[in-house]
Amino acid sequence: MDQKMIVSDKTTLMTGARGIVECLKLEGVSKVFCVPGESYLPVMDAIHDEETITLMSARHESGAAFMAEGYAKATGKPGIVMATRGVGAANLSIGVHTAYQDSTPMVVFLGQVHSKFRGREGFQEVDLDRFFDPIAKWSVEISHADRVPELVQRALRIAQSGRPGPVIISLPEDMLKQVASMQFGLPMRKYCPVPSSRDMEEIKKVLQQADRPVVIAGGGIKSSKAEDALQHFAEKYSIPVAASFRRHDVLPNDHAAYAGHLGLGTDPLILNTVKEADVVLAIGSRLSEVTTQDYSLISPTQKLIHIDIAAETIGNVFNPAVGVVADAREALEALNRMEFTKDWGSWMLERRKVYEGASALEVEAAAAPLSNKQVMASLQRLLPSDAILTNDAGNFASWMHTFYQFTGDQAYIGPTSGAMGYGMPAALGAKIAFPDRPVISLSGDGGFMMTVQEIETAVRYRIPIISIVFNNQMYGTIRMHQEMHFPEKVIGTELGQVRFDQMAKSMGADGYLVQTIDEFDDVLAQALKHAKPTVIEVPMDPDQISVKRTIQDFRNNAVNT
Repeated sequence: MDQKMIVSDKTTLMTGARGIVECLKLEGVSKVFCVPGESYLPVMDAIHDEETITLMSARHESGAAFMAEGYAKATGKPGIVMATRGVGAANLSIGVHTAYQDSTPMVVFLGQVHSKFRGREGFQEVDLDRFFDPIAKWSVEISHADRVPELVQRALRIAQSGRPGPVIISLPEDMLKQVASMQFGLPMRKYCPVPSSRDMEEIKKVLQQADRPVVIAGGGIKSSKAEDALQHFAEKYSIPVAASFRRHDVLPNDHAAYAGHLGLGTDPLILNTVKEADVVLAIGSRLSEVTTQDYSLISPTQKLIHIDIAAETIGNVFNPAVGVVADAREALEALNRMEFTKDWGSWMLERRKVYEGASALEVEAAAAPLSNKQVMASLQRLLPSDAILTNDAGNFASWMHTFYQFTGDQAYIGPTSGAMGYGMPAALGAKIAFPDRPVISLSGDGGFMMTVQEIETAVRYRIPIISIVFNNQMYGTIRMHQEMHFPEKVIGTELGQVRFDQMAKSMGADGYLVQTIDEFDDVLAQALKHAKPTVIEVPMDPDQISVKRTIQDFRNNAVNT
């Protein structure tokens, strides 16, 4: 029997699986990421018959989830990912957690055992909606095919509404084959709450009294595509802007108002921009642990204006003087219609000079051993402004956070969740979203090895990303903390030697091991021209564990204290 049969203009008779695909088609979904599983084969078959949707199969569920999450970050559209039952779902859960902490719209379809077998500890059975409930915006199991349009369209709406996030849909395999009469609603339309006139009057009153205001710009700026409105606001009023953790590209980093990035290992002089402010205007930021330096950056003596699209975010960490539930773009456009008599220009330029001093990239001579600083200088020099960078968690990223200047729109994709293994699969998602833009992932050897198998996915689908792997044969971040707290007692953090360049070649990609900056420049320039996945392995000095300190520095400090 055909999966789909027209009954009338308003209702359609089709299987549960076909109904799911119809919902995705209505929403304009064009890419679905997965690791295939027999529990949801009917959905895969329905995608096969749908010309507007392409299924992309990864090597591991975590890779598929990171691809979907990176794609969603790049496009602003929901990332769609599928996996099978408990085992596939558990592998995929790291991507769900990342999407939850990063406020990324995602819809996850998980195959489930036959309804007759539920509660009997069937093969790979897990109560999936309960399993994911703590790390998802919403989770649901569809028990009857006639509810597919209602629940799938609701899931797509929830994933994209308010503070975006992941939604889980459990699919009993018998439901996917059921035929039911279905009626579909209109595609989801994002709601953009507008600040009230009273809200704006309260904000104006507080800002008008400020001598040293600062903006903390978060992911809500990117979700609402408010970068241009933020830039106009900063220029009109001469207020310094600090980017929240891993949201570097909310404002071009070469702009006079850009005052730095609030992340791990941020220079204390940059942090002082927030500490010395008398009014903090947080827009689209949940004021996370990392952004606020363990919740210590904002003090009770400062006045906080907190604008966010999610009511539950406001006051969750710091009590605001003014809290406003609003879309970031709508709020900024309202702010841009205001007039202030204060002149904050000298304060903005002062904080800009502090940032420039802290981020100045003094590169060693080319004859010296290849260093992370040299790599950052090369990337800055050779990459076009529209290049997109992604990264894993790890100390290697501190060089990028400190020195690299993001000047283009949607130029950076990174996990605020700190997920290892994220960078390269996320780069695949970003490259699928923007095939004409260079996409470069940065990883350490520990994180890269966790999802290295997705290089074969890149080769199979001809996705020409460039992956730079900083190899110091250790879990560097953990080793740094190990040396801080238990100096010279090394356990569990050392790794063996892996030739990532040779591994890449074995999977059909280009692979290079570079020893000097001249070699790196040549290889990067060549990779930018070639339409082929490329891995560039960069040996990293094991002792240079962070931007400013070595392992020996940490040991010496422990002895002296």
